[in-house]
Amino acid sequence: MSINKLALIRYKTIDNCLCQRHRKWTLDDLIEKVSENLYELEGIHNGISRRTIQGDIQLMRSNKLGYNAPIIVTDRKFYSYADSKYSISNSPITSLDMEKMKEAVDLLKHLNGFSYFDEMSDMIVRLENNLIKSEGAQKPVVQMESNKLLKGLNWITIIHHAIREEIPLLITYKSFKSLGGTQAVYYPYLLKEYRNRWFLICKPKKGTLLLTLALDRIEDIDEMAKAGFIPYEGIDFERYFADTIGVTKTQKDRGQKVILKIDAYNAPYVETKPIHSSQQIIDKDDNGCILIRLDVVLNFELEREILGFGENMEVIAPRHLRERIKRRIEKNLKQYSKETV
Repeated sequence: MSINKLALIRYKTIDNCLCQRHRKWTLDDLIEKVSENLYELEGIHNGISRRTIQGDIQLMRSNKLGYNAPIIVTDRKFYSYADSKYSISNSPITSLDMEKMKEAVDLLKHLNGFSYFDEMSDMIVRLENNLIKSEGAQKPVVQMESNKLLKGLNWITIIHHAIREEIPLLITYKSFKSLGGTQAVYYPYLLKEYRNRWFLICKPKKGTLLLTLALDRIEDIDEMAKAGFIPYEGIDFERYFADTIGVTKTQKDRGQKVILKIDAYNAPYVETKPIHSSQQIIDKDDNGCILIRLDVVLNFELEREILGFGENMEVIAPRHLRERIKRRIEKNLKQYSKETV
């Protein structure tokens, strides 16, 4: 059961009232107090109905939220807790809460590139230990993909800060093709992760087109004066990358129709885990082979995805993509035709 913000405010208000033992609380008193808090905290001035508060009390009494609140009515009028020490804030954590907390801890541990989580590392460890102690030793049930040897994670925090605060960055960058690093000023717009590698989508000060910089190729970063920042005014990045597998794309690139044939053995995998959100099944033969259509940019990541299926996938269209994949396979075959030492 999901709980919305307004309901939580109501439960907390009722709880605060019933914890105050120095006075007696009628239903009308509770309604008035809840209405006051909703107006103060959320600007809601329509008040609250008797039926809603009565429903809240019944829910707090039940085990649906794990409260089991001992709410009693005396003299058929006054509401109070039978246990003077009870409060919903003292309620034990339910098994469902425990599972959610464990998943949250696993996620926090996974996001180790942000210094915000580095600062929380001690708290995360203590929380994890307490969770283990509270329910006994247990095997991990969630394992997230990560690569601790990956370079460039140390740049995530400074880039994230620069994007939020609109600060130009002087970046020393060394691509795989260059002999040494080159310095340039960039306007950072977006951090993007793809298969455990992080990338910066930015625009160079001396340029008009967006660039993609791999964080593991960055050698140094310095912040520049904020006054020089030029905001990004193109389409939102959700739409910008909507037709892209991975991160390799220029502003001039547009998605193209790609037709792929997948053999019967791999067809269920591609059906249940689409290669791209644009994927459509356009045909299926009697043997179980399928034809799919993707509307994507023709880039390195697409080629790697296709080659990863090996002999189980065939490019039908476009012709120039088919020819390129064919040449790469032939080149690969020549490597395996050589005798090894």
